[in-house]
Amino acid sequence: MTETSVSRPLASRLIVSFGAASEKAGLGDKREQMLAGLSGRIIEVGAGHGLNFARYPSDVTEVIAVEPEEHLRRMAEQAAAKAPVPVRVVPAVADELPGEDGEYDAAVTSLVLCSVPDQQRALSELQRVLRPGGELRFLEHVRGDTRSFAGMQRTIDLVWPHLGGGCHLSRDTESAIRSAGFEIEQIERFDFVPSLMDAPGKPHIMGRATRP
Repeated sequence: MTETSVSRPLASRLIVSFGAASEKAGLGDKREQMLAGLSGRIIEVGAGHGLNFARYPSDVTEVIAVEPEEHLRRMAEQAAAKAPVPVRVVPAVADELPGEDGEYDAAVTSLVLCSVPDQQRALSELQRVLRPGGELRFLEHVRGDTRSFAGMQRTIDLVWPHLGGGCHLSRDTESAIRSAGFEIEQIERFDFVPSLMDAPGKPHIMGRATRP
């Protein structure tokens, strides 16, 4: 049976700290853009401490928020109680999502596909639980476009995942989304550097993809 709850006290507190700095630096506006226009039942994978919850539009009828880390999940439950739409936080992992085939109208990932153990398996699970025509909304940091920057990220990744709760800097997440069978309808590339420490992870993508 897949473990659905984990405890990473140091990594979870770093995530909370990074989240606060990122919101002040403007990432909250990107979250707003990413979620705009969603409706129906949503599954959010790797919800963290619930930074997206307050931004879901009123046409969303329910959010199932998946978060395996215990500290973050407790914080997410507090954020869910204040959300403008119904949010249910559950202990689960991206490799084995809660839900029947085609159960959800849309899925959301934000700064999580960098850290799932198996990106393709996670994306395959998202395909499974989305209805045909359902959307994947994503906001992720990714591998750099230049050979030198990507090489630097791969070098840092020899250590970074052990410090950052499994986070990888050098994943080509756009290609992974396409390889999983999603059709990317819209994508924006931008750099986001809330602090010098975050510079190796500055390349980001945001967009929406559809399950055929």
